[in-house]
Amino acid sequence: MTTVTEPAAAPSVSYGATVHIPVHFDDLDAMGMLHNSRYAVLVERAVSLWWAERGVSFSGGRPTTPDAFNVVREYGITFHRPVLGTGDITIHFWLDTIGTTSAAYGFRVISTDATTVFAEGRRVNVRLNPATMRPEPWTDHARGLAATILRPEA
Repeated sequence: MTTVTEPAAAPSVSYGATVHIPVHFDDLDAMGMLHNSRYAVLVERAVSLWWAERGVSFSGGRPTTPDAFNVVREYGITFHRPVLGTGDITIHFWLDTIGTTSAAYGFRVISTDATTVFAEGRRVNVRLNPATMRPEPWTDHARGLAATILRPEA
């Protein structure tokens, strides 16, 4: 079993981005492990923080840019090892693709020293028009930001 490590510098990755996220006591299940439902929350927080640092977020309940109005269409995760206890973990995420209205992320939940992979998965977001709630194309601004975390072709 692997325990959460203390805060460290973000691990070096060759693509995507990394964000340290704290695991709190109320994120744990009765066995002292990160509850399976909390992985999605921690990934959401990491991705949201990354975009917010680049001006794509919400303020006063309203999107700061049109691209902030998007929803998760698909989410899948595979668990490899339990996260035990509280402390920081790292979310490594990237974009596999960005289409006209959707973006497919890959992610890994890893130790802060990047030596342990706790879980990995995929999520797909779709940008929506707030008036119609129908898919709408990403702006050039979002595409430019997304290009910085696109995974290179294999």
